[in-house]
This record gives sequence, C-alpha cells and structure tokens, in this order.
Amino acid sequence: MHDIKAITQDPAVFDAALARRGILPLSGELIALDGERRAAVAQLQELQAGRNALAKRIGEAKRAKHDTSALEAEGGALRGQMEALEAEVPRLELLIRETLSAIPNVLDAAVPEGRDENANAEVKTWGKKPEFPFPPREHFEIGEKLGLMDFAGAAKLAGSRFTVLRGALARLERALGQFMLDTHTTQNGYTETVVPLLVNDSAMFGTGQLPKFAEDLFKTTDGRWLIPTAEVSLTNLVAGEILPAAQLPIRVTALTPCFRSEAGSAGRDVRGMLRQHQFSKVELVSITRPEESEAEHERMTTCAETILEALELPYRRMLLCAGDTGFSAVKTYDLEVWLPGQGMYREISSCSNTRAFQARRMNARYRMPEGKPDFVHTLNGSGVAVGRALIAVLENHQNEDGSVNVPAVLRPYMGGLERIAAL
Repeated sequence: MHDIKAITQDPAVFDAALARRGILPLSGELIALDGERRAAVAQLQELQAGRNALAKRIGEAKRAKHDTSALEAEGGALRGQMEALEAEVPRLELLIRETLSAIPNVLDAAVPEGRDENANAEVKTWGKKPEFPFPPREHFEIGEKLGLMDFAGAAKLAGSRFTVLRGALARLERALGQFMLDTHTTQNGYTETVVPLLVNDSAMFGTGQLPKFAEDLFKTTDGRWLIPTAEVSLTNLVAGEILPAAQLPIRVTALTPCFRSEAGSAGRDVRGMLRQHQFSKVELVSITRPEESEAEHERMTTCAETILEALELPYRRMLLCAGDTGFSAVKTYDLEVWLPGQGMYREISSCSNTRAFQARRMNARYRMPEGKPDFVHTLNGSGVAVGRALIAVLENHQNEDGSVNVPAVLRPYMGGLERIAAL
C-alpha cells in the first residue's frame, strides 16, 4: 500500500516508478480524489462549526422566549448537508484505499529493466551440474518407475495437479521438510511456528493477495481462505501491533501445506509435481527496522541457499527484472535449481523485500524508545519449496538403474537409508 501524502508531495517520482512496471500514470487521479476528500472534510468541519453556533443561537432564543422555527429550519437544512457529506467522506476514503491497494510496490533502483523472466539477471551460480552416462530422467519418470509416485490415484481423489507419494518418497518429503526446519531454527536463527492454514480477508489483504489475486486462491464456504503460502499467516502476526524496536528483527519459519488454484497456468507443467494445487513449503519471514531490511534480504537469501548446498543441488541466484517482480516486492531474488531431466533451471525459492508496503496494509509499526511509531519492513522467502526440492533430489541424484541416492544430510532423517530403490 502506498502513502497518499508521499504521492502528493512528489507525483512525478511516483508515476516514473509505475512506468517501470508498465503502468500508466496514476498520480493525477489519486491527487484529485484526495483533493475531493480534503474539500469534503473541510466542508463538513465548517458545517459542524455552523451547527454548533446555530445550536447556541437556538438555545439563547428559547431562553428569551423567541420564535425558533426559522433557526430550526436552518438547522434541518444543515443536518441534510452534513448527512450527505458524512456519507461522501468515507466513500472517497474507500475509493482512494481501493485504488491504492491495487497498485504494486515501487521497485528498488537495483532491479533491472525488462518485461519478463528473460530479462532477469544472474547474480551467482553454485555447484557443478551432474553428468550422467545415460539420458537423465524427469522426476515423474523416476517416481513412477520406483512405484512410489502415483498421479492416477491422486487424480481419482482430487483431479489434476495432485500427487500421492508412498513409502520412501513419502518419507523423503517429510525428511526434507524436517531438515529445512532444523537448519533454519538451529543454524539460521528462525523461530519455528505453527500457524493457521485458513485465514480471513484482512490477513490476505495485509500481505497483498487480496484484492488483486483472488482468482489464484481457494475460498471456503464460510468466507475464509486457504493460505497460498505461510507468509500470509506469519507476516500478519504483527498486524495492528506497535513493536518495541529492541524486539526487532523478528525471524519466524513454518512448514505448511500451501494451496494455489494455478489460475492461468493451463497447459504449463501438466506432467509431474512442478505445479500443484497443494504442496508443502518451508517459509521464512523477517520483520525488521527500515535500515536493516536490505541486509536482511541478503541474509534470508543466503539461508535458503544453504539448504540447496547441503542437498548438493546446483543452483543459480537470479535478480528479477521489473516485469517479473511480484506485486508486493521492491526487490526479489529467485533461486533456481538445476533439473537434469528437463535440462534447465527451475525456481525453487523466491526471497523478497517488501519494505513498508505490507506493513502499511497491516498497520504494523515499531517504536524507538523516543519518537513516534514508524512502519516496520517485512521480508519473506521460501526456505525452500519441499516438493520442488524432492524433484531436484530425484533428478540430480538418480542412477541408471532407476534408484536414487539419498543426500548425506538427509540420511539421519531416513533411518540411515542411503539409496531409494524400486519396490
């Protein structure tokens, strides 16, 4: 959410920022609406003062036994004007809020120009891509050959874009999630948190999913929403709060199922587990003071990278361009893991700094020992997507006979199992 005062003070800068996202100028419209609101508020205050003065005159006239009918008629006219303005002011305030809530965040100066993922900038690469003496298989070929990945069974239960895992693959997914949580809590300073999977409109609005992305979400019959990511629940824990500065930064993590309708993705990644309606993810959220958020963004991204490195998965860090940066973010790093079966890098983590954008929507603030409250900065990142990590482990650690080597860091979680073989 943007600050209308800041837009009014420097409309050209605001419009230039929107232009980077391919959005036409909006400052004129917003300033005009705010001008109408200010005029209505001023007129209402003037009428209220007039009503108070009139009430005093009526009281004096009554005490003097004078006829007050004309004054009371004037008062009735004032009430009518006030009632109209008392409806108009909140209407304009709501219109301004709705307009502002649909505008994406202003991008950081470091974000490269570009319309889509083809303009993203590679920041670093890690690991050597594995070489196989056989054509590497995709994860669904490996999983089905092992007899441990069942798409037909899932479709029978829920339709497309669901998966049933069995045996060692089910345990591997659980092991991945537990390993990630253990790493982030014992080494990276995050506090493990269990959060609701169902949230209200306010929580979805606070992190920017509503109103713009309603079609990407699942809604229950009682008006709640299934979370598309634990970012929603974790970040909104500070909604409406004024936090002591000494309490920051707050770093929390959660392993949850995530639910996405995948609206608009028809025909994309229809095979396998890459794009699912339900998947598990370890989420990282940080709440910081403004001056700390840039360093926290780098730290969070490094925390996600440690997971991929421990799993011996080659990856690259990408700085997203203007056209590929998400609605709430000022700057985003994507971590893309190498998938030998596809012969390409695919996203496995996205780490974003939203600065005060979400905090303003949530009214989440902090206070120094002396001074007025100010908005916190919020950051979120995948630490990482569990299902995609499973895909990457299968493809990068596959053997010619169809078996899969278990990365050393996961073996304690797998009862010492070193290799997953066909049943």
